[in-house]
Amino acid sequence: MGPIFQCVPNLSEGRRLEVVEEAARALRDVSGLCLLNYSADPDHNRSVFTMLGGQEHVARGVKALFEVADKYLDMRCHQGVHPRLGAVDVVPFVPLRRATMEMAQELCREVAERIAQDFQLPIYFYGQSATSPERASLAHLRRGGWEALAQEGLESADRRPDLGPSQLHPRLGASSFGARGPLVAFNVLLQSDDLRVAQAIARRVRARSGGLQGVKALGLPLASRGIVQISMNLTDPQRTAIYTALELVKIEAQRFGVQILGSELIGAISLDQLADSASYYWQMDRLQPDQVLETGILQLEEDFSL
Repeated sequence: MGPIFQCVPNLSEGRRLEVVEEAARALRDVSGLCLLNYSADPDHNRSVFTMLGGQEHVARGVKALFEVADKYLDMRCHQGVHPRLGAVDVVPFVPLRRATMEMAQELCREVAERIAQDFQLPIYFYGQSATSPERASLAHLRRGGWEALAQEGLESADRRPDLGPSQLHPRLGASSFGARGPLVAFNVLLQSDDLRVAQAIARRVRARSGGLQGVKALGLPLASRGIVQISMNLTDPQRTAIYTALELVKIEAQRFGVQILGSELIGAISLDQLADSASYYWQMDRLQPDQVLETGILQLEEDFSL
């Protein structure tokens, strides 16, 4: 078996579930591609798809998702609380088994070139694929969102895309492609509708405000549920564990007299990360992945082609 990659494209649609389901079917129809997980959120108006496969399988999956977006999405009609640049907003490539970051960067570049040509779409590179230090950050690329790109245009050096035309696609907007390491997308729900509280907690948690290393955080309203959330990306989960981020949010929420309603995992996490949090909350010295039955089953299947 060759190298395996994870790809986690984000689609700017989370309200029309029939469109989300069609996108999922399109990915399932790609031979050799595993659609591991997908979820949709109406307030973010966004769906996240986690797929696994070899280089060509992932490439076909990305194209299939863009074909669905081209059929149904129009950024001129899109509204949602999550920052975004386009219909398929971000397409990250993560090296997994027998894959290296260099291979992920090469795959990212090849797929981005195909998409830019096939859909006449402006594309920005971020993460390990960024063409400048500033563009490594999605927050930098997304500042002002699709609306800012539509108003300001793409002619300036700061806004000029890395691939594709120097103008927004009229319906699909623009996309960000990048190779990166594993991250954890993790939301904490607060028993409050006060957005200022969520934003204050997010400031204390995120790295750029002096919080936890490798943590990006936003306070966002969830109008459909009448609550607010702390939306986090843990970009270095080896340095800042999920339980560390959750416990800090709990501490900060207590300062405002706000309770935690629950949390959400968006996409997938590794067994190591799951075992790490389980060990913390069960107060175990160590919980090893090889103590989980499914680890042995997977190893048997790989070693003996079961």
